[in-house]
Amino acid sequence: GCTVKYSGYLGNWNKLFCSNGNSKYPRLMKLGKDITLWGLEIGLLSMTKGEAALFVLTPEYAYGQRGCPPSIPPNTTVLFKVEVLDFIDSEECDTFFELTYEQRERLPLEKVLKVAATEREFGNYFFNKQCFKIAKDRYKRALSILGRSSSSKAEQSQINTSKLLLFLNLSLTYLKLERAERALKYGELALEMDQGNAKALFRCGQACLYMREYSKSRDFLVRAQCIQPFNRDINNELKKLS
Repeated sequence: GCTVKYSGYLGNWNKLFCSNGNSKYPRLMKLGKDITLWGLEIGLLSMTKGEAALFVLTPEYAYGQRGCPPSIPPNTTVLFKVEVLDFIDSEECDTFFELTYEQRERLPLEKVLKVAATEREFGNYFFNKQCFKIAKDRYKRALSILGRSSSSKAEQSQINTSKLLLFLNLSLTYLKLERAERALKYGELALEMDQGNAKALFRCGQACLYMREYSKSRDFLVRAQCIQPFNRDINNELKKLS
């Protein structure tokens, strides 16, 4: 999936026929599904995040012999200005979710962790766009992938490391959704894995403050402050509590 800023032109860059340049948050689009112009797909696959390019697409790479009436005449060469704002490779995720439960269980852990990490990346993308409900769903999807238990301590440790990040993400996302009870639940799940995690203590403190459980909030925040005494966010939260 990629987020692209684009403008399509006819003639000598003077006749605009399509653009998403006015959109503050362009949506995440899938190559081959949302972006179906062959030349544009080839061009985008050659680009990296943050890169801008100009593409001249001859009819066989664009709208072909028929064109696209009324805006694009037959056999027309079109011009595109594109900028890749973000890019997340979702191919392995798509393949993973097409597998049966038994096939997923047989996959090597490395593959499963990679899919979970990509789902978390999607969650982060939507979180940064302030689409908190979608972010929450992507984080939960990643968590569901990590549901398998492992007989090996080393493997279980890798699974727990990935889960910890997701618990922290979910705790923050639920705070943004103003659902403090859920935020506290995920903060406490993170603490079960790492009792000295300052971020988890901070999230729990924030959740309790939102719920007006002041002494409980203070306990969490003071513990967080002991671990990170110069953390401005923790200190500001304690001031707010006072």
